[in-house]
Amino acid sequence: MKVVVVEPLGVAQEKLDRLAEEILGQDVEVVYYDHRETDPRKLIARGEDAEAVIVANQPLSGEVIRGFRKLQFLSVAFTGYDHIDMEACREKGVVVSNCAGYSTVAVADLVFGMVISLYRRMRECDSVIRQGGTKDGLIGPELEGKKFGVIGTGAIGQRVAAIANAFGCEVLAYSRSRKELPGVRYVELSELLKESDIISLHVPLTEQTKGLIGKEELAQMKKSAILINTARGPVVDSAALAEALKSGQIAGCGIDVFEQEPPMKDHPLYHTPNTLITPHIGFATIEALQKRAKIAYENIAAWRAGNPQNRVD
Repeated sequence: MKVVVVEPLGVAQEKLDRLAEEILGQDVEVVYYDHRETDPRKLIARGEDAEAVIVANQPLSGEVIRGFRKLQFLSVAFTGYDHIDMEACREKGVVVSNCAGYSTVAVADLVFGMVISLYRRMRECDSVIRQGGTKDGLIGPELEGKKFGVIGTGAIGQRVAAIANAFGCEVLAYSRSRKELPGVRYVELSELLKESDIISLHVPLTEQTKGLIGKEELAQMKKSAILINTARGPVVDSAALAEALKSGQIAGCGIDVFEQEPPMKDHPLYHTPNTLITPHIGFATIEALQKRAKIAYENIAAWRAGNPQNRVD
């Protein structure tokens, strides 16, 4: 069987080779590519004779998937799979699995890095001290005692809630499915928006969640509140968020995801106050990238054994 890794996974080749041999065995041919390819024809050429393909967040259109003429299994080395034409996969009978869980720790870490950076004005403090300044005007609040709103309580949302509890926050949650979580009180979205000092988004991108946080929702938030989005860019209306920041409707935001990545040079959040933006690094730690490579291979092994895991189709 042939497996093609159509884009880099951010893990050293030696490590990937060891994982492939340990998990898939020596009877599987694995081909790696060390750069992304956006030309559909060239991308098709990479995987046209592979029974299994591993992809991270490289978009795969219906044209490309149909061009992978031998494809039977697609291992998505990512949690989200909205960049995959699932209809084309279903049409071809391709089984699709993702790498759910690999970035849970990494994303939760980033959430609190953003919160603390915004609360304690760390970027401003760094700039001021380099110019011989002091902390005057840069004293921020503590997390303890704050109401921390978590929208979406999957694995990442649950970890964020647990960490918020450890900081001494009162955790409010909104999710389409409710779980018994220690220290978490489920409320309606409107109550969460009105009561929370910090709101962190952890929902997948669907037709229901697209634009979940828009002008009306931002208007319900406290003027002292901050919004963190490490989920998907389109979950938030960026133009409405920019206006809310400029007008002082909310106090700040931390954004790791955008509608288009990398975002356009004139993105509205490039010019807003109290805004911390990062280039979709939530999932990208050394440990997380190694975890996802391992899961991507394990997905193939489970499929070959007739018992697909992490199936999303």
